[in-house]
Amino acid sequence: MNLPAFITPNFITVLRLLFVPVGAYTLFKNGGDDPTWQYISWCVFFILGMSDVLDGKLARSRGAITKFGEFLDPVADKFMIGTAMVSLSILGRMPWWITIVILVREVGITLFRLSVIKRGVIPANKGGKVKAMMQNFGTGFYVLPLSENLYWFRDGFMYIAVVLTIVTGAYYVKSAFTKSS
Repeated sequence: MNLPAFITPNFITVLRLLFVPVGAYTLFKNGGDDPTWQYISWCVFFILGMSDVLDGKLARSRGAITKFGEFLDPVADKFMIGTAMVSLSILGRMPWWITIVILVREVGITLFRLSVIKRGVIPANKGGKVKAMMQNFGTGFYVLPLSENLYWFRDGFMYIAVVLTIVTGAYYVKSAFTKSS
């Protein structure tokens, strides 16, 4: 990647953290029911999600993978998805139970990571990446002003995300204990 040297993966991650509130602001704009602002919000969250892809590719291409980045990147991801989900639940567009299940798992795994970090970071696996993708797509469909006849599609994505969230969380904890044995 041919980007200026000052644009580091960690710089992009910090920018993602700083711009998450912009996504929330656009969700609530005009009471949260304005389709134009819903599309704008979707675009903001999409760009934030793509910045996650960019910082990962940049880190690998520059050999700039750091412990700080390995920790901060998933925190930024969780902050982004959590902000979107809580905002959608406040607006009554996403059921609170979905937000609670996913956030309890995400916060729990983050705290767990902090407690086992002395033994080394447990890298994300393919299941975790698929889980994150399903959470992002599912949440994105809740952000968009979809016709009610597409709610089954939106909800289906989110139900798969909930199942993957629980399964990958259990796998992550199991992996940490297997690794330490």
